[in-house]
Amino acid sequence: MYKASLGEFEFDIDSSGNSTVNGIKKQVKFIVHSDGSFLLSVDGKTKEADLVRNDKENKQIILRIEGKKYTIQLKEPVDVLLDQLGMKTGGHKKINNLKAPMPGLIVKILAKEGEHYKAGEPLLILEAMKMENVFKAAADVIIKDIQITEKSTVEKGQVLMVFK
Repeated sequence: MYKASLGEFEFDIDSSGNSTVNGIKKQVKFIVHSDGSFLLSVDGKTKEADLVRNDKENKQIILRIEGKKYTIQLKEPVDVLLDQLGMKTGGHKKINNLKAPMPGLIVKILAKEGEHYKAGEPLLILEAMKMENVFKAAADVIIKDIQITEKSTVEKGQVLMVFK
């Protein structure tokens, strides 16, 4: 399940097309054309649209729908889960470590001890619920200690990395 927000509209989107807009069930479809534009269909009503910008780092997309631009903030399933677990990171809060938000398997460690990573840079990949989740630095950090190894299993709340 993905979540997106556009102004006062909140979207819950799943891969089957059964979605909600502000809690009301809607049938949402994207029909992609070969030129990169697409039709957006909500409950059978279609509108011409095209992708203006895809900002993967900030999880935002800008769409032009019938000539008007819209900025959409996206939340992937892992972001939704982190919100549900109350594990949002604050804007200027010092982050001392990275903890596992759920049980899983460490697929790959991308960071190295002693190295500096900027906010948004990937640190590790955790497989949970049959999905690979890339965990990125929430702020600029230096890795002090990596407390896990690749192919190890972790429990919810387990410290994975300690930051300086």
